[in-house]
Amino acid sequence: MEIPDVKEKWTSKINEITLGATKEQGGTRGKTVTVGGESTLPFMTAEGEIPNKPVIAGYISDTPPDWPDTIKNAIGKEINSPVEWAQKNVQENGADLISLKLLGADTAVNDASPSDCAKVVQDVLKAVDVPLILWGCGDEEKDNLVLPECSQAAKGENCLIGSAKETNYMTIVAICKADKHKIISEAPVDINLGKQINILLQDADYDLKDVVMFQVTAALGYGFDYVYTIIERCRNAGLKGDTLMAAPQICDVAGETYRVKEAVADDDILPGWGKLEKRGPLWEATCAEGYLQAGADIFIMAHPEAIKSVQHTISRLF
Repeated sequence: MEIPDVKEKWTSKINEITLGATKEQGGTRGKTVTVGGESTLPFMTAEGEIPNKPVIAGYISDTPPDWPDTIKNAIGKEINSPVEWAQKNVQENGADLISLKLLGADTAVNDASPSDCAKVVQDVLKAVDVPLILWGCGDEEKDNLVLPECSQAAKGENCLIGSAKETNYMTIVAICKADKHKIISEAPVDINLGKQINILLQDADYDLKDVVMFQVTAALGYGFDYVYTIIERCRNAGLKGDTLMAAPQICDVAGETYRVKEAVADDDILPGWGKLEKRGPLWEATCAEGYLQAGADIFIMAHPEAIKSVQHTISRLF
């Protein structure tokens, strides 16, 4: 009896994107990072190729985020300096990239000026030689002032800048084309909106092969299954030939994990859940490892133990 061939046969592959620029490429990075290029589902190497491993971007911000002392202590005093925090992420935690969130630009935080934010970007670029991901503070009006100046400060470094939405995509396209950066396109857990923003980027004459998709990120237990499903559906659509969905995907795991009570409330508030020193990084690592199986390519992480755990998982699965 002939054994049937049950392997999935995909017609396309996910776009391959390289971040960072070395001296020969017009930048100052010591290395570049390439993601995407898969022609199969996560870890199904018998059915296709996975040329690039998923990567971890170490989370840093220009001002300490509103996180519990347990994670702040785990990171150390370096959390008070974006330069030292970036260096520790690369040198001790082995982060492949650095993800810089300009929280201080928010008018409700420090109301840092665009020039102040640009100075932080320049300082971080000088301190580490890995590729950089740049995010604003989340206030769209302020980000429209901050991101152009930060993009200019990192001109030629081939950064990944986020995020482009329906209301601001023209600004993001303009600065990324002028300064030679890649774009994060954002949609709130909606595959149709994700496709729509990519159509807008394409109509603005931006190459979708330079786009990383961000279907936002839900922490474990908080809509996690919805985001997981969207990431999975995006990967499936891209492999079936939908060029609008064939982008690598990014997850802001740290930024979401330390907003939920299970990762920030100690056992005096959640009796029986265990000590927060262990529960916090476990929550972050489990969240990342779930999205790893959905098909995400870049994971923004913060806790050293969580980073170590996911690195180990990636190493074993590959």
